[in-house]
Order: sequence, then C-alpha cells, then structure tokens
Amino acid sequence: MSSVRHRRLTLVGSITGAVIVALDGTVLTVAQPTMQRALHASFVQVQWTSTGYLIAVASLLVFAGRLGDRFGHQQIFAVGILGFGATSAGIGLASDVGWVIGLRVAQGVFGALLQPATLGMLRATYPRDQLGMPLALRTSAIGLAAAAGPIVGGALAAHLGWRAVFFLNVAPALVIGVLALTVHLPTPTPAPTSTPNSSPATGAGTSAARLDLPGACLLAITLVCLVHTLVAIPETGWTAATTLGGVAAAVTCGAFIRHERRTASPLVPLSVLGSATVLSALTILLSASAALFGALFVGTYFLQDVLALDPLESGLRVLPLAVMMVLSAPASAVLQRRHGPRRTTMAAMVLLTLGILLLSQLDQRATPVEIGAGFLLLGAGFGTVMVTATAVIVHQASVDNAGVAGGLQQTAMNIGPTLGVAVATMLLTLTAPTAAGGRPYGGASHGGGSRGGGALADGPHWTHDAFVSAMGSTLLALAVLAAVGALAAIKLPRRLDAERTRNPRRGVIHRRQPRPPRATESRYRR
Repeated sequence: MSSVRHRRLTLVGSITGAVIVALDGTVLTVAQPTMQRALHASFVQVQWTSTGYLIAVASLLVFAGRLGDRFGHQQIFAVGILGFGATSAGIGLASDVGWVIGLRVAQGVFGALLQPATLGMLRATYPRDQLGMPLALRTSAIGLAAAAGPIVGGALAAHLGWRAVFFLNVAPALVIGVLALTVHLPTPTPAPTSTPNSSPATGAGTSAARLDLPGACLLAITLVCLVHTLVAIPETGWTAATTLGGVAAAVTCGAFIRHERRTASPLVPLSVLGSATVLSALTILLSASAALFGALFVGTYFLQDVLALDPLESGLRVLPLAVMMVLSAPASAVLQRRHGPRRTTMAAMVLLTLGILLLSQLDQRATPVEIGAGFLLLGAGFGTVMVTATAVIVHQASVDNAGVAGGLQQTAMNIGPTLGVAVATMLLTLTAPTAAGGRPYGGASHGGGSRGGGALADGPHWTHDAFVSAMGSTLLALAVLAAVGALAAIKLPRRLDAERTRNPRRGVIHRRQPRPPRATESRYRR
C-alpha cells in the first residue's frame, strides 16, 4: 500500500472515531428527556447515564493510550470503535434504565480505548512537520458533529424514538472497525534509544517496558474522585462528600506523581510528565475548555430562561460558535506554520477571552447580532486553540509515547468542560439571590462529549435581573480563567519544525546539519 493511501486511510479512521464520540455526546443530551419518560426513570438515574460514561472514560484515557503505545494504536482503535458500536446497539435495545447506565459505563471504557488511538495513529503516520492539517481536519469534523448533533438527535428522537439516537453510531463504527482489523497498515518502528527508562535487556524504551499497573490505578482513582466531585458540585454544592472527594483526588494525585518519579517504567514518562511545554499545552486546553463550556452553560440559561427562546432558537443563536470551530481549525494550521504555536495560541486565547467578556455585557435587550458576535469569537478562539495546543502535545511526544500524549490531551478535554460547568454553577449560586432564597437551578447535564445544558429544578427561581447580574460576574471570572490559558501560552515554543525540535527523551536540540560544499556534493552525485 502506498504511503499516501496509508495516510488517507489513517486520517479517515481518526476523524470517524473522533466524530462518533462527539456525536454520541451531543445527541444524547437532546434524547435524555424522551428516554426518561419512556423508561419511567428518575432524573438522577438519567444523569448517571452521562456521569457513569464520563467517569469511566476520563479515568482510563491515559492507560488506554499506553496500551496503544505497547500493542499498536490500530489494534486498540479497532477494539475501541467496535466495542463502542456494540454498546451503542445494546443501549438501543435496553429494557430499563439500569441496563442503559451499565452499558454507558462499558461504552466509556471503549471510548477511552478509542480516543487516544485517534491521535496516536496520526502521530505514528505523519511526520512531525505535517501534523498540523490532519489535526485541523479532525477538529473541524468534531465541530461539525457538535453542530449537527442536537439537530440530528432531536429529529431522530422526535420521529423514531430515543433508541434511534444510539443506533446512529452502529453502522459507521462497524465499517471502520472491520477495516481497522483487516487492512494492515505499515507502522513506522521507532529507532532504539538508550534512555533512563530503557531496559538493558530490550533497549527499546518505554514501548517495550512493562505496563505500570500501580500508576494506572493511582491515576484512575485520582480522576474518578475529581470527576465525581466536579459533577456533584452543581447538584449538591460543597458538602462533606464533595470536600472529601476533592481531598482524596489531591492525595492520590500526589501519590501518583511520587510513584511515577520512582518507578522504572512509568505510565507517563518523565519526558512528558516533566515537560514544561506539554504541561503548558495541557493547561491551555483545560482552561480554554473550562471557560468555553462554562460560558456556554450560562449562555444557554440566559437564552432560554431570560430571553424565553425555545431550544431551536437558542441553537441558532449559538450556531456561530460551531461554524467558526469548523472554519478556524484549518486556518489555524496555516497560522501555526506561519507564526508559530506561541503567537497563534496567545491570539486565540485573547479571542476566547474577548468573546466571554462580550457575552458578560448582555442583558434583556441583547440583539441576535450581539449574541452571535460573542459566540463567534468563542468558536474562532477555541477552534484554533484545540488545533495548536493539541499539535504541540502530539509533536513533542515521540512515536512510542504518542498514545500517552493523546490520552493526556483527551483527559484535559474531558475534565475541562466539567470543571467549567462546576465553576459557573457555583459562582451563579453564590452571587445571585433567588426570589425565595432557595437554589434556582438543578444539576448540570454532562453528556459524553459535550457539556452544558441542564435541568430547571422545581422551586424558587432567580428573577431576570438577578440572573443577568450574576451572569455578568460569573462570565468575568470565566474570562479570567481563559486569560490564565493565554499566560500559559508563553511557555509554548515559537516554532514547531522538524529541523529544530527538542527531543522529549534526552532533552537535546537537533539542528540542521551544515550543507557540504558544492564540490563535495558533485562528488557524491558521481
């Protein structure tokens, strides 16, 4: 198989896998009310169809990436996408909400296998200096899925029932999964390198090292505690349980870092864990996704509760965000090549911050143009950040650590939205008194691939003026969170080129070798 066809097949598989996961989350959010009525489920049970998935996927992403590094990203991708499709079909056939919750947890496990592999395959297939456009196309496809998901999900749920939403993923998952199993694509083998983490017996670095199961367990416990705490805060506020969960996450995180620094075969290699560039890019993705989805969460309530728009009209107001994500992703690849990741990311974070600030100035007299302009800036900034920060993470990783790098990127993209919704809900509750002194809104809905939305709780509500006042201060805080990401961009490299790249294993700089004299060149030709 030619190299060009190999790359195209890999790109198609990577995009399809990413779109299936993104589409699943957005259509589920729309279908949940219909599913709740059909299965006679409680609101808490329906919430767990999202929370169970989120906890499973977030806790296993990095370990799944390491499995791809060890056994091959294409094989792990095939298992992940086929399992994702099979569990989708099982959910569509489920007889009660208990089966739905259990299968959604299983789907989260397969989603964790799938997501890092979509990035690991690209890193193993494309040269470092050609990764920008494939990552941009992948991001555009995710943005398109996010835009189409609510429309497709709403149409399917309305005309065919909620089960059709889950059957939507089965056919493409089956086709791509079978192709991944039957079409054997050549995978470049990294050259053996002597590193501090290499075994003298193998000399092959981390890809041949044993799996760090204790580290994987510590990281999984950390992320389970963190995600469960973040999900619970919008519903219950700060209680003894949420405080204990936060403390447990901090303690196990410290134990994980200590273990990784001491073990001979760490789950996250020290070249990645100790890289200022990778940590800065992860910080940017975390702050950008938290700021975006926190603002989207607040904006959704503003559109539907204050401006009294129906879900379709609200979706049309937010549509510029998805459109700009689709358009900005390929443009950001060009900007990154021309201006470098540092300046491109800083400019994008400024756009994201300005968009949140613009939304913070809205009130009951807001026009569609003002609302659309705010979401347009959000989409332009976030779409660019996703491409540039992801490119930095994947570019910095060696081929045999590409899965771990992809797992870290996906972990940031899963935790960030949950953090943003938790922060937004907490700030709204603290800054706006309700008409009768109670909590105005219930918990947020956390879809598998999208965050935002939520359910209005029964009981006292904010007045429109109180909500608008609280919205302004909450969005200002989210703008500060986005600004933190802009500051973190200072640590990004000026350029991502193949001629001057920091080796993540040895920490040395490879520079272009001087060209030989013309006479020497002609002698070599002869």
